[in-house]
Order: sequence, then C-alpha cells, then structure tokens
Amino acid sequence: MSGTIISRGEVYVVDDDAATREALSRALRDAGYEVIHFADGAALLTETRVRTPACIFLDAHVEGRPLELLKKLRIEDCPAPIFVASAQANIPLAVDAIKSGAFDFVKKPFCVSEIVARVDAAIGAQIHIESLEGIKQISRRLSGEVRLTKRERDVFAFIAMGKTNKETARELGLSARTVEGYRATIMRKVGARSATDLVRRVLDNGRGD
Repeated sequence: MSGTIISRGEVYVVDDDAATREALSRALRDAGYEVIHFADGAALLTETRVRTPACIFLDAHVEGRPLELLKKLRIEDCPAPIFVASAQANIPLAVDAIKSGAFDFVKKPFCVSEIVARVDAAIGAQIHIESLEGIKQISRRLSGEVRLTKRERDVFAFIAMGKTNKETARELGLSARTVEGYRATIMRKVGARSATDLVRRVLDNGRGD
C-alpha cells in the first residue's frame, strides 16, 4: 500500500498563457506542491484575504497594469514570496517589481525546473525568517531583570537554531569574535552554563505560564 503524499504547500499561479501555466503547474505538482490557478487578479486577491499560500507566481501583465496586483497584495500584508514573470524583461520593469515587493523577477520563457528550484529556495527562506522572528518574539518576553538588546536577540535566534559563531557572524554581517562576545553576554544575563541550557532557559522563561 502506498503511503500518503504530504503536500509541501499551496502555490497560487496567475498567468493567462495556458502553455506556461500548465507546464509550470505540472512541474510544481511533481515537486509536491498543490497548485491553484486563478483566472484574474481579483480572484487571487480575494483568496489571499482568507488563506495564505506558500508562494505566488504572478504574470506582471495579468490585469493589463504591470505590478498593480503585486502592490495590492503587499498593501494587504500577504507574507508569501511572490515571483513576477514577464516576457518584457526590461531592467526598469524588473527593478519596479522588486521595489514593489516581489521576491524575484522571472524572464519568459523560462526553464520550469529552474523555477521550481527557485520556489523551493524562496519558501525555505520564508520559513527561516518566520522561525527566527518567532524565537525573537519569545526572547522579548523574558521576565524579571533579564533584558536582551535587539542585537542580542538576533544572535540568540541563531544560537537557538543551532548555528555556529561563524555561521551567525556571516548571517548578521559581524565578526565571529563579536558574535562570541554577544553569546557570552547573553549567557551571563540568563545565567546559563551552555548553549543548550541557554536555549532552554530563554524559551521556557519567554513563553511564560
């Protein structure tokens, strides 16, 4: 008996080119995603108000006004990474797409396997960001006299995710020695003897009763 296939999440696709839409949808489904098509931007906007997809693939000209839908999605705080695609791959359009909140700009025609890989990376990055922010929120709620600065919370988030000093330094644009100093300060404030003890104390304390 075959096992149950677990979806990797929903990807919303808005593209009026049938061949492009079908090829991309097939590749995304093969990669484990559920794909939902929308005939127009209005339908997509309505859906994102009640459900959050893992990612959105949007043709820049689907409504006849480049990037208008993207701007509406960002105004309404849709957190999903959004790919904007266009056959009119000029630099000003690409720049406008990124400034308007696109995660990436894609030139048509494209290789569907490459797009799937980029979708994987975008979703992974989003999960990473959400995990970091969740840990930082917990560390903000430390009780008593223990208070971590913003930079200390940043460093703690990477410690909680098992990152080394070098990895944390690379992510935050600091030197490994500076990160080591932050780690020592955080452990002293919390009264922890090791990284494991530090994470346990902060998460238990920050969650509260």
